[in-house]
Amino acid sequence: MSVTSEAGGVVPKFIQIHFLAAWPGALLNRDDAGLAKRLPFGSAIRTRISSQCLKRHWRMADDAHALHALARQNGVEGVRSKLAIEREVTGPLRARFDEKAVDAVEGAFLTKFYGKNAKDKQQRQALLFGRPELAWLREQAERLLSENADAKAAGAAAEAWIKEEKANLNQLRDQNVLAASLEAALFGRMVTSDTRANRDAAIHVAHAFTVHPEQAELDYFTVVDDLRDREQGDDAGAAGVFDTELTSGLYYGYVVVDVPLLVSNLTGCARADWAGDHDRALAAQVVEHLVHLVAEVSPGAKKGSTAPYSRAELVLVEAGDRQPRTLANAFRDAVETQTRSSNGSLGNRTAEKLARHLSAMDRMYETGEARRHAALPDLSLDLPEVLATPIPGSSLRDLAAWAGATVRDAAVAA
Repeated sequence: MSVTSEAGGVVPKFIQIHFLAAWPGALLNRDDAGLAKRLPFGSAIRTRISSQCLKRHWRMADDAHALHALARQNGVEGVRSKLAIEREVTGPLRARFDEKAVDAVEGAFLTKFYGKNAKDKQQRQALLFGRPELAWLREQAERLLSENADAKAAGAAAEAWIKEEKANLNQLRDQNVLAASLEAALFGRMVTSDTRANRDAAIHVAHAFTVHPEQAELDYFTVVDDLRDREQGDDAGAAGVFDTELTSGLYYGYVVVDVPLLVSNLTGCARADWAGDHDRALAAQVVEHLVHLVAEVSPGAKKGSTAPYSRAELVLVEAGDRQPRTLANAFRDAVETQTRSSNGSLGNRTAEKLARHLSAMDRMYETGEARRHAALPDLSLDLPEVLATPIPGSSLRDLAAWAGATVRDAAVAA
């Protein structure tokens, strides 16, 4: 038995997304000192964007490809919070039931999910709950309060139910009563009080870094007091003097989608059975949306003073059944930002270096991934047709549709 996809003719076990994107004069991701994050790599120090920063902006994006909108359409929304129990489970019940009884049930639920840190909101771990999970928990809390009028009885009933629920948790999850949210299916979920509720992340995101040495500038600026008047004898100086670091750079980024795990997290099927008779439409939509988000959504601090909005100038998508591999090592020796010879722009030379490295990896490993890419003319990859075929129109929409189709059309072949 093997798995193929009409879209690529290969097993779409892993979808790899590589991108090149440039930002001038920005502070995309700061460290604890307020400076741009950095990364020593190969021959130079680079400017870096952390994977946490990238994922946060993709997760919170509010546009045509927003993940939360896709989750809402499919009934798999999620909430990441330290206050999910108080706000979404017991909070709505306080107007209908005895306050002390609600406190007792709430305390039992908090201890169940937050353990020893339940009482201290600041020390709690921010957990990710699906909307179906929260609705189910609220229904159970309402039932416990309806059947137990006073606080002591409600608390005891909640403790007893929690013990019973723990024993039945696997069965409930198999029936999709506690189905994972889209966010948990993608980015994972960790519940320290019950490891069976954990979800491994189906997407893996590398820290993006500049393909060339860091380019930084200390921006000195002042704040002027609008009401000071030199003619009235007021001090004409600034109301404040500050400085901040700005950077410019062309970044390489890398994302991997574990397709079997994504399908398993979304449908509840066994990971090994992902290509069986399961509805992969949502998983395919997630991949399509992710391609758009990676290319179109910018991270960035200091938005008001730098407008750090850019889009990827090259996006390469690969589908295959072998362990993924980054192409970051194409830039282990940093690309020169200035060159005396007229051998193309920085973007063009970067794309050429990426293409050479990819061709060398193909010759050595022969892993046979199916590939498509979309790029601005200056960065279009120069590879044989068999390796990277620009699809009709070479638009991002076409590229995303191809990536989604590799997942949706995967089928078991005899």
